[in-house]
Amino acid sequence: MTEHRAEVVVLGMGPGGEDVAGKLAEAGLDVVGIEKQLVGGECPYWGCVPSKMMIRAADALAEGRRIPQLAGTSEVRSDFAPVAQRIRDEATDNWDDQVAADRFIGKGGRLVRGQGRLVSRDTVAVGDDTYHASRAVVIAAGTHASIPAIDGLAGTPFWTNREAIATTEIPDSLIVMGGGAIGAELAQAFARFGSTVTIVEGADRILPPEEPEASQIVADVLSAEGLTIHTGQFASKVTHDGSEFTVTVGQQLVRGARLLVATGRTPNTGAIGADVLGVELDHGYLPVDEHMQVVPGVYAVGDIAGKGAFTHMAMYEAAICERSILGQPGPGADYSAVSRVTFTDPEVGSVGMTEQQAREAGINVAVGSTSVPTVARGWIHKVGNEGIIKVVADADRGVLVGATSVGPTGGEVLSGLAVAVRAAVPIATLKDMVYAYPTIWRGIETAVHDTGL
Repeated sequence: MTEHRAEVVVLGMGPGGEDVAGKLAEAGLDVVGIEKQLVGGECPYWGCVPSKMMIRAADALAEGRRIPQLAGTSEVRSDFAPVAQRIRDEATDNWDDQVAADRFIGKGGRLVRGQGRLVSRDTVAVGDDTYHASRAVVIAAGTHASIPAIDGLAGTPFWTNREAIATTEIPDSLIVMGGGAIGAELAQAFARFGSTVTIVEGADRILPPEEPEASQIVADVLSAEGLTIHTGQFASKVTHDGSEFTVTVGQQLVRGARLLVATGRTPNTGAIGADVLGVELDHGYLPVDEHMQVVPGVYAVGDIAGKGAFTHMAMYEAAICERSILGQPGPGADYSAVSRVTFTDPEVGSVGMTEQQAREAGINVAVGSTSVPTVARGWIHKVGNEGIIKVVADADRGVLVGATSVGPTGGEVLSGLAVAVRAAVPIATLKDMVYAYPTIWRGIETAVHDTGL
């Protein structure tokens, strides 16, 4: 066994880990970055970036089909080949991370390929080599697709998000197991390219973390586009005969050429030997303080810290971790206004608490909302204008604690709401602003007034 030394060892080079490793190396520290797959992680190769390329193309098809209701006639024929090529050439470099690896090495870092495993709080093993950190170990090992223990599923050629993103052909039919953000986004995209799609979701509605109104709007749109949605039911059995999947859902048999499993993510704490840290995991995630520290000298950022499986969360936490290791001043983590966007059409943007979460927290809640089609820009938009702007207020403090924006640009409309929640902007101020006309975000004014505060 060969022993190596560094000031900082970063275990996992996804968005958060790569940022920490690169910034600390630029600051002059001796940094070792360990990655068993691709530098950059899930997001650029199998997640955010390529999936949004697919969704952008699918949305263009949908807009083309809306022309008869707005501007004449149209004939739309889908072709997935340009999408697959763009994902391969522009997003993933054919799933080659050399550019990212060279970027890190160019900053002075040392890149080690392989599965890293903690052997103590300051030492990580990769094969027969060990890497001792004199200053800090940063764990950014991420998550992987959760595969449910369903009779017959193991051993079948099912897809996770990775296979779905890498496909070069659109299946005639697709079963999507899981109606969360990943499942709903990909289900709609494949359907718009011609797949007959069925979603199976165990919860009583798709997009379970979102406001019920948001879930209903998206479900109605998907149904109108021809998708079949089963909610409140779990798959109990899966078979594959060599060409077709059959999934037992309640008393029904659902058949499809492909099966996409999108039932959540599982933290990679087991694979990295996190037990040596001597901390109690939270559903498999590492507990962290406001400076992203697990125990003295050990930090965690990104998915594995359990605060949200989002690239923007990993980057936010990476900046906090970097400051802590470098001894620089700065605020600790604040999760009161975490924003997220589901890129269905309509988009679903959310920040802070839902109405239910606020009530469960004992807040004196006031709620306001407005329908996007009743907002001037939504009315002008016409076809494809489904949506809602909903705000959740703390009536005692007179501030917003959460908001949801569903609509054609739901994720963009969210930006102002996110600032309002994070900065605790008084509702009196929000009511007394000048909102540009005609915009969808002008609906915020109506929603805020609707709280009655």
